[in-house]
This record gives sequence, structure tokens and C-alpha cells, in this order.
Amino acid sequence: MAGDADMGDIRAFLAVARAGGFREAARAGPYRASALSDAVRRLEAQLGVRLLNRTTRSVVTTEAGRSLMERVSPAFGEIEAALDQVASLSGRPAGTLRLNVPTSVARLVLPSIVSPFLAAHPDIRMEIETDESFVDIVTAGCDAGIRYDERLEQDMIAVPIGPRVQRFACGASPAYLAAHGRPEHPRDLLQHNCIRNRFAGRAVFDWEFERDGEVITVDAPGQLIVQAGGGSDLGVAAAIGGTGIVALFEDWLKPHFDSGALEPVLEPWWESFSGPFLYYPGRRLVPAPLRAFIDFIKAMKAEV
Repeated sequence: MAGDADMGDIRAFLAVARAGGFREAARAGPYRASALSDAVRRLEAQLGVRLLNRTTRSVVTTEAGRSLMERVSPAFGEIEAALDQVASLSGRPAGTLRLNVPTSVARLVLPSIVSPFLAAHPDIRMEIETDESFVDIVTAGCDAGIRYDERLEQDMIAVPIGPRVQRFACGASPAYLAAHGRPEHPRDLLQHNCIRNRFAGRAVFDWEFERDGEVITVDAPGQLIVQAGGGSDLGVAAAIGGTGIVALFEDWLKPHFDSGALEPVLEPWWESFSGPFLYYPGRRLVPAPLRAFIDFIKAMKAEV
């Protein structure tokens, strides 16, 4: 009967589905790939349905597999949170904290937080996934995510993390500006070669500028388009090489401004926006590692 399915086999299926492969799941956990494969086969035989489509290159959930994953992930999350909470009664929070974050947060926000947090909590292990898309953190098997306010999931508790105000900056190499001139107004970008960004599967996003309450959106032309996050460093390198003007987080470009490899462009028009938030489901028991992380970032804010 389906109700007799082994919880360990279900846990193995979830690990493989989330990791996208048996070897990948084995590298992330304590089980061998062969043991995970046997567990998934037992579960499929027990349920009488295929849960994973396997090829030589990938492992993808079937419709039945996706349905099972969506239904059981929250329950397993509750079990893990309860076990973590009980374990924390020993005096020190322990367990694994899984976060899903965009590349910009992994690069600009977390470096000043992760090391002191892990030093303060030696029994906690962190797993950081970088993802630029909208993510169902529960189905993805994560305890929490970090996103900016316009990309937060609904019905989530949000806690500020990192700088509360950030800016998008524009920069170009001295050689590019010497050859093509320096734009003085955002509309001047229409006459320049601009290095653009897009999120996977979405349109190239426009550049937005603001000054004294005036907001201007520019669909700037350019030869190079990179994927936001993973391709952003390539865009910066191209700008340093003289390809054109790049727009990115100010903190991302600041080292290149400081070194002189790039020069600020249109600085009076750089748009400010609110910083990121840590978010997690309010209806779930908060795992002990996540509770420790929340308390840690709140304490960091109080010290500033």
C-alpha cells in the first residue's frame, strides 16, 4: 500500500529531485548515489508510478514526482524544524540552514554575515543556493530566501538584512569615454553602446534613473546582453575592456571605480532602492538554525 512507503525512501527522492541528479544529491548528503537510486526505485514500485525521468545527462521529475514533492516537502520541513528545535534545547542551535538567494546578495550582502555567524554557531551548517528567479522556497527545500521587496513571495515573514539603501550605478572605462564622450543626461545613452542585463526567460530590462523626483526610463542600445547575476561579471569585464557602459549595483562596481578601471557615469541620476529582506513561511515552525540566523542579523542591525 502507498501508505506503507518508507520515510527514508521519500527523503531520498526529495534529495534527488531537489539536486537534479543522484550524484549531485550524494555529494550534498550522507548517502551514496547507488543507495539513493535503490531508494527511489523502491518508492516508485511501492506507489506504482514513475517519479523521475532518468537520462544519461539529467534527472527530471515527472508530473507525479512534482506533485509528490509539492505535497510532502512542507511536511518534511516541519519534521526537520521540530527535530532542530528539540536538539537546540541542549543549549546550542544545531542543524542545517538552507538559503536561496540571488547572486547579488551572495556577493554583496552575505560575505560580511556568514563567517561571523558560523563562528558564533559551530554546530550549524549553511547551504546557499544562488537563483535569480522566483522560487517556492518550501518546495525547493529551503528554510528561507533573500529577495528584494518587489520579488518577495506572498504570505511570508520578512526581516531586513544587509544595507537598507542601495543604488544602481553606471560606469565606463576611461578609454571608452575618451572615444565616445561622456553622457550628461540619461537620454544621451541612446547614442552609446550599453551593456544590458536580462533574467533567464524574461525580456531585457530597461535602465531607470531618478533625480529630484524626475524618473526617466531608458531602453538603451547595446551590442552585449548578459544574464543578470551569473553573467554580470562578464558585463563588467567588457566595460573595463572598453565595450560600453555598464549598469549594476554600486557596491559591485565600486572596486573598479576605486582602481580607476571604470569611471562613474551619470552619478547624479543613480537610482536608490530599498535593501533586501530575509523571508520565510510564517505558518511553519521556525527551525532552530533559522531562528539563530534571524537573531544574529537583528543583533547586527542593533549594533550599527
